[in-house]
Amino acid sequence: MDSRFHWWQTGIIYQIYPRSFQDSNGDGIGDLPGIESRLDYVRSLNVSAIWLSPIYPSPMHDFGYDVADYCNIHPLFGTLADFDRLLAETHRCGLKLILDLVPNHTSDEHPWFIESRSSRDNPKRDWYIWRDPAPDGGPPNNWLSYFGGPAWTFDPHTGQYYLHQFVKQQPELNYRNPAVLTAMLDNMRFWLDRGVDGFRVDVIWLMMKDPLFRDEPPNPAWNGINPHDSLLHLYTANLPEVHDLIHAMRRVLDEYDDRMMVGEIYLPNEELAKYYGTPEAPECHLPFNFHLIHVPWKAAAVRQLVDDYEASVPPHGWPNWVLGNHDQHRLATRVGADQARVANMLLLTLRGTPTCYYGDEIGMHDVPIPPDMVQDPPAVNQPEIAHIVGRDPERTPMQWDASPNAGFAPAGVRTWLPVADDYAVRNVAVQSADPTSILSFFRALTALRGAEPALTIGAYRSLDVAADDVFVYERRHGDSRLLIALNFVGAARRLDLSAVARQAQVILSTELTGPRQVTLADLDLRPNEGLILRI
Repeated sequence: MDSRFHWWQTGIIYQIYPRSFQDSNGDGIGDLPGIESRLDYVRSLNVSAIWLSPIYPSPMHDFGYDVADYCNIHPLFGTLADFDRLLAETHRCGLKLILDLVPNHTSDEHPWFIESRSSRDNPKRDWYIWRDPAPDGGPPNNWLSYFGGPAWTFDPHTGQYYLHQFVKQQPELNYRNPAVLTAMLDNMRFWLDRGVDGFRVDVIWLMMKDPLFRDEPPNPAWNGINPHDSLLHLYTANLPEVHDLIHAMRRVLDEYDDRMMVGEIYLPNEELAKYYGTPEAPECHLPFNFHLIHVPWKAAAVRQLVDDYEASVPPHGWPNWVLGNHDQHRLATRVGADQARVANMLLLTLRGTPTCYYGDEIGMHDVPIPPDMVQDPPAVNQPEIAHIVGRDPERTPMQWDASPNAGFAPAGVRTWLPVADDYAVRNVAVQSADPTSILSFFRALTALRGAEPALTIGAYRSLDVAADDVFVYERRHGDSRLLIALNFVGAARRLDLSAVARQAQVILSTELTGPRQVTLADLDLRPNEGLILRI
């Protein structure tokens, strides 16, 4: 591979939700030793790095995103010694390890907040965002929580409100106090010194708020469903000053050898591009690009999105793509089981770094959650829209085999979320033994990607075709030219690509048919089929 490119550019990132990957001690919750026991499987996927959702000590009001100690491990997941062994074994396997960093807010049980709320004159009072009540005694302004209700909670002990854009147990840090940033950078160094390869930074675009605390205006395009969407978040998100914080975080990463930072950012392309920074003042190595998750699953819409995003990435930036994560409905649920292979082929052949969510490689789908097992705060707080905002369905246990609890936990153990009802037929063991399975396809696809510089570092251009429901694009590096043709519908399509070349060889099909020569003037795509062709 070209030495000018880094591992985070040429490789694949695999997200593991630790609670749901592998339970090693029989408590129904996944843990670090469980992840370590499955590293051979992870390596078999031909990925380069694993990203772990939060594993810090936490009261778990938001499943680890309410951090009570940034420099330790929650006992549910193990110990610091377990983490060090996992990190060492990950590196021994040739993999990198990325941790979640949650700098926007802490738990209300973090020692910083316990001090902050103890009195108005405590030295850590302004480490968090406190405001006097409105004249009527209510919240200081109209800011809303992502998880339902106001973004303010009253503290009767000190007579002020504190800000939280998520659950009330997640008070927001005040980065207008320089001491807060200094402390967070030290937390980063703690893990970087241990050898962690980078961070995925939670809600990085929310870290600064309007100093005047102005009311946010109504959203004229609100569809009346999710209350948080009823406002335009001009004063709680994407403030210009946030870039100064990210510059400082990047400078810390650059003190170390070949580390990286992914920023969680939900913004339009032109705003997202700003989070790369500049060559002189770089920011995120990869500002997360979630647009494929939200675009209508139609070939023309996806092509337009890809072309627009490609045009928005600055020359010093590197693209990235995501089709699933712990906050979004499962890929196979969103696009349908028939299109899941096409979607994976798209994700893994576009220019840029792909991030894959555990279980998508075997086609896991959203799992219905019985009312007595619903745990996710937005679903608990807003039961009337739980089916929209609830995230439990995409966080269910990994399906390893046909044994009870899908091999995730011992038989007879109540798992923290239910296992899918199809686990006996949709699991790693069954699919590993089936050369035509989606897992076998995924492994073939990732192996091909790793072997073809055109797919990892090659140029991209989309091609015009007569069929509106087919997306065709070229990846090119040196003399190597590959065409990717994706059929987004359940009907056969015939293409005329003779303007590109006369003949080509199919080197991978979503149906795992063998290599074959084809005439590009009348290229046949089966229903829901994707092809990679060598010109």
